[in-house]
Amino acid sequence: MLNILTISGSLRARSSNTEVLRAVALLAPQTTKVTMFTGLGELPHFNPDLDGEGATPPEAVGAFRSAVARADAILISSPEYAHGVPGALKNALDWLVSGTEIIYKPIGILNPSPQSTYAQAQLAETLRTMSTVVLEDGSPILPLTGRRLNAASIAEDPELAMMLRQTLHAIEVAVPTSRQKRLDLQLTGTQHGTD
Repeated sequence: MLNILTISGSLRARSSNTEVLRAVALLAPQTTKVTMFTGLGELPHFNPDLDGEGATPPEAVGAFRSAVARADAILISSPEYAHGVPGALKNALDWLVSGTEIIYKPIGILNPSPQSTYAQAQLAETLRTMSTVVLEDGSPILPLTGRRLNAASIAEDPELAMMLRQTLHAIEVAVPTSRQKRLDLQLTGTQHGTD
């Protein structure tokens, strides 16, 4: 079973980013389990003092890290605010920097707005810095601008469904290499950011 964690960078209940990720779950094959992380807004502001040696991270952070650790791959869909990544999403990623939960995992970045290229580029750079594998062929720009579609209508749209299925395929192809690299990481005990 392939486990994909989806993360919407928007906290809005009816966000097109969230609907796109729900559509992915509808299109996923039976051999793939898609789980959406819904606790982004519950994560406290990142504070290294809460995460240092001997510290116990907040419960919401532990739940987020566990969800990331269980996933074989991650799909993120994010809006762009003032040419940047929303603070809630960047905050969540900051909580992962000191651990190994996300290292070498394949990441697809779904962009439902062709105008939101700054946030997508920033997000890709941040994720690469965190030693993830950003999938170029798993990070499409979806032509959703001006269209208010729910998950079902996105999944039923031939063009959008094809793009999302290609993303799922890119993840499926990337996961075996990722699993091997993560196994090697565990065997060597290498920590993120060290030799």
